[in-house]
Amino acid sequence: MRRLTPLQAVAAGVAATRLARGRNRPAPFVPGRSGPPPQPVSVVIPARDEELRIEGCVRPLLVDPDVSEVIVVDDGSRDGTARLAARLGARVVSGAPLPDGWVGKQWALHQGVRAAAGPIVVLLDADTRPEPGLCAELVALLDTSDLVSAGPRFICDGVAEQALHASFLAGLVYRFGPIGPAAASPERLLLNGQCMAFRKNPMLRAGGFARVRGHLTDDVALGRLLARDGWRIAFRDAGALLDVDMHASAAEVWREWGRSIALRDVTGNGWLAADLAVVWLTLALPTVRLVTGRPTPLDLGLLVQRLLLATALRGSYARPGMGLAISPFLDVPMAVRLTWSVLWPARTWRGRTYGRPAVRRGAPPRRPDRSAVR
Repeated sequence: MRRLTPLQAVAAGVAATRLARGRNRPAPFVPGRSGPPPQPVSVVIPARDEELRIEGCVRPLLVDPDVSEVIVVDDGSRDGTARLAARLGARVVSGAPLPDGWVGKQWALHQGVRAAAGPIVVLLDADTRPEPGLCAELVALLDTSDLVSAGPRFICDGVAEQALHASFLAGLVYRFGPIGPAAASPERLLLNGQCMAFRKNPMLRAGGFARVRGHLTDDVALGRLLARDGWRIAFRDAGALLDVDMHASAAEVWREWGRSIALRDVTGNGWLAADLAVVWLTLALPTVRLVTGRPTPLDLGLLVQRLLLATALRGSYARPGMGLAISPFLDVPMAVRLTWSVLWPARTWRGRTYGRPAVRRGAPPRRPDRSAVR
């Protein structure tokens, strides 16, 4: 493995450059900094079998004075999602049957955006926990941006879940850099589809989710496509105003987040190979050499850098604990799961199985397909 050291040095330089961009991060959201939105805001929540989680998302939105309406798009749920959302006071849109060529979430979002009464739309996943003031901060950024996304604080219910989640998160940071600084090109842009905001009419004119209807990684596909079209994209830290409870266990993190962690359908083979090299050489290899008792000085430096990142990631968790400290020891399994996701991408999500194109990179059309957005 010593022969890998020259390549490791190159990968270390790439990772260090990306991590250094954190010095230029825009300020995170601060509760109450922005005034009320100047126009009505519609919040759209796509939901499929979310009966156990949707109340924590809907309730705070219904009492938020910055929100004009809350729309839950029931995407063929097989539980009581729609009944519960309606009982809470949300406007429930029953999703139409899924057309050929569409991924379920994109179809639900397409219908929800079109149903929104407000000129400003905020998209939230059902597992998010928004605080009052989140929508006001998102809308304030629309004065200078066309599409806004925000990163949350994560809720993890145990040490193992937090450790594996933090390892996956560290891998994303090493591949794309921290939240906030603009990507060097649209091909490396990263967004969080759990929370996005935009003006309705420009999104509809751009073709919206119809243009990424076949992508499993819809958020990144949409952001990169619109960035190539000239849209101004902002990605901010909203941890003070938004929590998300994505998974119930470490096994679910491995299965569900690992399913999409490679961004296989929106990333070219060259970038996938480069991402794997950075992760294996700068995160996995130093741990392997440390455990076998043969670390090099570069390995030790990379391990120190990784521990510093674990400390920096404390703010990304609602209840930071021991999981963060031990997360570097799961970087090898994380690298294995990332490689697995690249080579054998999953095509099943929420009880639906999609065709191979949903996980293979394909350039979305630059112009809206009018037949698809009617």
